[in-house]
Amino acid sequence: MAQRPQESSPDSRQAARFLTAATLGVLLLGLSGITLTGTVLALIIATPVLVLFSPVLVPGGIVLFLVTTGFLFSGGCGVAALVALSWIYNYAAGKHPPGADQFDYARARIASKAREMKERAKDYGQTGQYTQQKGQEPTQQAS
Repeated sequence: MAQRPQESSPDSRQAARFLTAATLGVLLLGLSGITLTGTVLALIIATPVLVLFSPVLVPGGIVLFLVTTGFLFSGGCGVAALVALSWIYNYAAGKHPPGADQFDYARARIASKAREMKERAKDYGQTGQYTQQKGQEPTQQAS
């Protein structure tokens, strides 16, 4: 039972893959260490500058934040308006956009409530006129 030496030992392609992967891993690890060291050194050097200029940088940062959020909010409102106008156009064109059934149902309910309130107001107005006429009769008879 002789074993072939080629089966138990890795071939040259596997060895090359391993060496390439190990080399890249070590290089990337070293690069991340150098980046971390550079970041810490830059922070150490920049801290006194940031402290000296903080009366200018902090309000400037606040203004920059407010301007950025204002533009983003404005853009968001513009996009929302375009989407709403697109929905209204599709609804008016009869293309039945999403939510059109709910909109029709709500419109019908509001219309029925409006008719109901109109009838109530009309009945209340007639009752109020009748009461005012009854209240004015005794004063006219006394004259």
